[in-house]
Amino acid sequence: MIKNIFSWLNDQLLKMKWLEDIINWLFSDLFGINEESLLFKSLSFFVYDVIKIFILLSVLIFLASYIQSYFSPERTRKILSKFKGIWANIISALLGTLTPFCSCSSIPIFIGFTKAGLPIGVTFSFLISSPLVDLASILLLANFFGWKIALAYVVVGLVIAVIGGSLISIFKMEKYVESFITEKQDNVEYQEIEEVKLTKKDRVKYSFQQVKEIIRKVWLYILIGVGIGAIIHGFIPQSFVESILGSKNPFSVILATIVGIPMYADIFGTLPIAEALILKGVGIGTALSFMMAVTALSLPSIIMLKKVVKTKLLLTFMGIVIIGIIVMGYLFNFIGYLFI
Repeated sequence: MIKNIFSWLNDQLLKMKWLEDIINWLFSDLFGINEESLLFKSLSFFVYDVIKIFILLSVLIFLASYIQSYFSPERTRKILSKFKGIWANIISALLGTLTPFCSCSSIPIFIGFTKAGLPIGVTFSFLISSPLVDLASILLLANFFGWKIALAYVVVGLVIAVIGGSLISIFKMEKYVESFITEKQDNVEYQEIEEVKLTKKDRVKYSFQQVKEIIRKVWLYILIGVGIGAIIHGFIPQSFVESILGSKNPFSVILATIVGIPMYADIFGTLPIAEALILKGVGIGTALSFMMAVTALSLPSIIMLKKVVKTKLLLTFMGIVIIGIIVMGYLFNFIGYLFI
């Protein structure tokens, strides 16, 4: 009974099956579009995913932002400063999941942490984790692909962040951070900023502001992402997609990773594309590799990061993340049957 109740709640609240039924009824019965036609498949996919994502995103951003209001950058820095070694990297990666930052907006936080004297490896664990995994994306991943894949994605993202930051510490790459980041200006030690105490009303107001701000930033990427997903879902033959990104192509994961790096979007815009690819027979690992490459290694974030770190550290960071994503992709494709 409990399993059935959970399944019903998951279908109706998270997957919004009721919305899918309404959209299908509108196009098939009201507008008379053949359910087997390419137009029906594309339109129903687009309208259903757009409405579903914006509803879920608004609710999830509000809830996640309310939790995140307890973890300001200053408080996060204080927490991280209490840990050493691998535990510092683990805590840094976990705290990265609580911050609503994309790859570009994570970089100013990375700079602040580095200026505050946190080890470079610890700050890189945060920089990798923050855009890859957050509370809202976990639930959206569960909505699209199920809880097994969502949780596995989170674990893999955290592992990449911890290993990446740890390797940068082991390689002792502090000297490859630009001097204006590490040197103390006028020999003045870093001064702590007093945290502002927020009331419940303040946190609610902050959460609503985050909803408006993040929706304003991502709405276009969502429409583009869903549009691309709808075209793939409705008009591109499955045989063509499988020939390029299917399991028979041994380079599919590498290709998906390379294609994803130049793009700039967050996980909300890449999810519909990944969903459409999986529906066309693309392996789970290949689709997730594409998502991770877009969110963790977007070209604009790499350009911004180049301003604050030297080429050797930048290439090391990119190499670690790219290898981690590719290994993850092939692993997911190999054991993908466990997540079905």
